[in-house]
Amino acid sequence: MADEPSLGELGRLIQALRGDIRDDMAGINARLDRMVSNDVYTVEKAGLVKEIADVAKVVEGLQAQRERDAERVTQTRRWMVASVIVPLIGIVLPLIVMLRGAGA
Repeated sequence: MADEPSLGELGRLIQALRGDIRDDMAGINARLDRMVSNDVYTVEKAGLVKEIADVAKVVEGLQAQRERDAERVTQTRRWMVASVIVPLIGIVLPLIVMLRGAGA
């Protein structure tokens, strides 16, 4: 009978085990308090997806505006060449030819 624990020892072991279980449960509860519920997660995720879609629309709009601006610059350059530079060459070139002919 010397190998068997006494009732006092069993009582202390049971109390220690209850304390360990209580500590473990407190740790689990503390971790659960930091967790987000599934409903909140779903709502937050849906909001995030909507924000990303809104940003994508803005980026697409900016890209379209950039393309329109590039086309406008190209058209302005074409206008400058057709309306200013070509007529200017048409005026200056005959003057140069005339001045060279007069100088010879």
